[in-house]
Amino acid sequence: MEQILISESYENKYKSSSHAVGISMWHLEWCTKYRYKMFKKEDQRNLITALIRRAASMHGIKIIEINVQPEHVHCVVGISLTMTPVNALQLLKGISSRLFFLHNTKAGLRYPKRHLWSPGKFAASLGYIQIETAKTYVRNQ
Repeated sequence: MEQILISESYENKYKSSSHAVGISMWHLEWCTKYRYKMFKKEDQRNLITALIRRAASMHGIKIIEINVQPEHVHCVVGISLTMTPVNALQLLKGISSRLFFLHNTKAGLRYPKRHLWSPGKFAASLGYIQIETAKTYVRNQ
């Protein structure tokens, strides 16, 4: 079996697994159900940011940039080649919603069925050339 040597800069950019080398970077966006402004207060924004980061770390999703607005979330993420962006969104939305209702019982008054996020979503693929543009866009929302 031929061994391939990977340069230092190549290793820093791409992740490798047993049968794949690369990274899939995405700009993801989703909003709260009925566009309710659930994250107007800073403590609520900090809570949902931490919960999204926790959901990401549980499943190997790397959050490069995140910005929580009062009624929607922008994320730039890196996912493995074995994960689809829809699967990443499902994990981030589902786990963060569940944890949000565990930490914030009063939110159940607004959402009695415990559906924090709307079913809609946005995903756009990014490359290393576009990453700085996307990070700037997410920061300045």
